[in-house]
Amino acid sequence: MAIHKVALIRYKTIDQCLRNSHRKWTLDMLIEKVSEALYEYQGITGGVSKRTVQADIQLMRSNKLGYNAPIVVLNKRYYTYSDSNYSINHSKVTDADVEKMSEIVSVLRQMNGFDYFDDMNDIIARLENSLHKSVNREHNHIQLEGNKLLKGLEHILPLYQAIRKKVPLLITYQSFKAKAPVPAVYHPYLLKEYRNRWFLITHPRKGSALVTLALDRIVEFMEMSPKDYVPYTGVDFERYFGETLGVTRSERDRPQKVVLWVHPNQAPYVLTKPLHHSQQLLRQEADGSIMVRIDVTLNFELEREILGFGEMMRVLAPRNLVGFIRKRLQKAAEQYAVVKKELKTTGFGQN
Repeated sequence: MAIHKVALIRYKTIDQCLRNSHRKWTLDMLIEKVSEALYEYQGITGGVSKRTVQADIQLMRSNKLGYNAPIVVLNKRYYTYSDSNYSINHSKVTDADVEKMSEIVSVLRQMNGFDYFDDMNDIIARLENSLHKSVNREHNHIQLEGNKLLKGLEHILPLYQAIRKKVPLLITYQSFKAKAPVPAVYHPYLLKEYRNRWFLITHPRKGSALVTLALDRIVEFMEMSPKDYVPYTGVDFERYFGETLGVTRSERDRPQKVVLWVHPNQAPYVLTKPLHHSQQLLRQEADGSIMVRIDVTLNFELEREILGFGEMMRVLAPRNLVGFIRKRLQKAAEQYAVVKKELKTTGFGQN
């Protein structure tokens, strides 16, 4: 049974509501949310009828779409999932869905030659690989970097929608240093990926600086009133993060000229895969070593990148970064001195 686009929007909106078990969803509330979604994505101003939403709920409960959604009504008034871990996103893809997606991929492939689709090569390859695997039950032809244990990926779509709709969010967040989750209101501005980990760039209602939240540390969130949203008026994010390696920086940080020496064994790697888009080759020695410059803000991700090269890379400038890296390497060496002593006392170091 093929699903019409408008109907799919209704199903996904109902699913998103019922997954939020911290709210009690009446039929009228579901109708309101579905109407908002239809206006947002399709420009439909007439809303949706009570009969349509009731029919959608019955269809989601059935096996006609393969959902078998465990939707129950509490106190003859409030709709919810009896299984808090359920989502229609976890349902198996039907043959009709595969056929529709195949058509979409075919259209995307034909449009791939246009300049404004330059970034879609990998997306189309991923889609084709997933479809081929679903239809033919074969092994992957593309092995993608990913971590199935990584938390927070389910937040990407609703957070993206909140950014587009300009809606403030009540986010319950627990940093690595916090002992318990803390709820606070944030104004979301940008979703950013770095090394297969996702982050939300926000402005807290109580605060004057931008805050970066890791999606895997978000416990839950809910939308607030759009009329309270505070738009972003700072520097363009393309420029803001274009001067940064990773996601960590403050609005006061300014890029610095970072000069690096690279060992001959790693020089080809750094030349073919630049550390940053600002990378310039300053000098290439007869032994194959090189000296490069990148213009970036100094942050944790930059230090980690440099340390990852070990003895194959040396910081030449700026002076304060030279000091940071030297101290971290000294501390790392001290850790191995401790390990040597511990191995002797425990007996693990014996052959």
